[in-house]
Amino acid sequence: MSEVLRTTPLHEEHLRIGAKMVPFAGHSMPVHYPSGIQAEHRRVREAAGLFDVSHMGKVSIEGPGALAFVQHLTVNDVSVLEPGQAQYSAFCREDGGVLDDLLVYRLADRSFLLVVNAANHSGDVGWIRKHEGSFDVQVEDRSERTALLALQGPVAEEILAPLVKIDLGTVGPSRVVRTPISEAPAVIARTGYTGEDGFEIFLEPGDAPRIWRTLLATGEEHGLAPIGLGARDSLRLEMGYPLYGNDLDAEHSALESGLGWIVKLGKGDFLGRDALARQKEAGLSRQLAGILLEEVGFPRPGYAVLSGGEEVGVVTSGTVSPSLGAGIALAYVPVGLSTPGTSVGIRIRDRCVRGAVHPRPFFTRGSRLR
Repeated sequence: MSEVLRTTPLHEEHLRIGAKMVPFAGHSMPVHYPSGIQAEHRRVREAAGLFDVSHMGKVSIEGPGALAFVQHLTVNDVSVLEPGQAQYSAFCREDGGVLDDLLVYRLADRSFLLVVNAANHSGDVGWIRKHEGSFDVQVEDRSERTALLALQGPVAEEILAPLVKIDLGTVGPSRVVRTPISEAPAVIARTGYTGEDGFEIFLEPGDAPRIWRTLLATGEEHGLAPIGLGARDSLRLEMGYPLYGNDLDAEHSALESGLGWIVKLGKGDFLGRDALARQKEAGLSRQLAGILLEEVGFPRPGYAVLSGGEEVGVVTSGTVSPSLGAGIALAYVPVGLSTPGTSVGIRIRDRCVRGAVHPRPFFTRGSRLR
């Protein structure tokens, strides 16, 4: 029997403008619109794009113990957040393996919103409730009651500004504010997963279609276009951002996965801390690394990474970068091969395509390799 897919509040909007819909994390989602993935990718880099990311999980944690509980659940230091700030973080198992990466929004002193990956949504909610224990908190899954749009690109602020009554220039990176958009109640965060400036917009589901249409109409003169999951993936990979299920999983620790910069061992106890501390002291044997191809080739997940003719790793994410005109990939390799500049190859159709380990991000504003 075929899987019954859930739909977002914008499902009819996607169909109306000709989106190609695909199953993704239990939802029917647009992979691209008639213009295609490459054009959509360029639109976000050069102007702006509008994404439906309502499929993401949204979990509210409130109460006197909210700060302590989120500190216990996540690897980053939530105590540094003021109300109205957000941070990137992760859930880890007790052995340090990554259960999910997420964004933590501190909406008020005792109020947090966690945005998690759609594919892990139910598991994450179960993990949170499993560890609720004696913490004085109220946990609420708001996923079905919250729509989420992402407006990303160099002119995102210019498009959104006329629709709100606040000065968006005062909303800095990783800041969060409550403000209506065209009279619809909303929470706006200056966050995103494309490497471009932009906003993520939390709305009531019933308001989402009208705000989607309003943004597209307002942004038309600025080059705004709807963007699907295909370009979302190539945009995040150009930035070297990991994707759960490809580059992050429970079999690799947060340190091996390149998330050491968000693991705050000094903040006190949290789930996975002891294992991560031991691993840091002992040293890593493998590391997630970026690879830039020096010859023509399309690296895909599952392709072998080679060094000296021997297989040393497997590609976890890969594509030909629309911005750079070269193949880029992420892969776990022995830590001795993870230094930028190290020569490696990727086996593509029985041929070893030359490349080198490359620092992330692959793409920076204004860069072109070819």
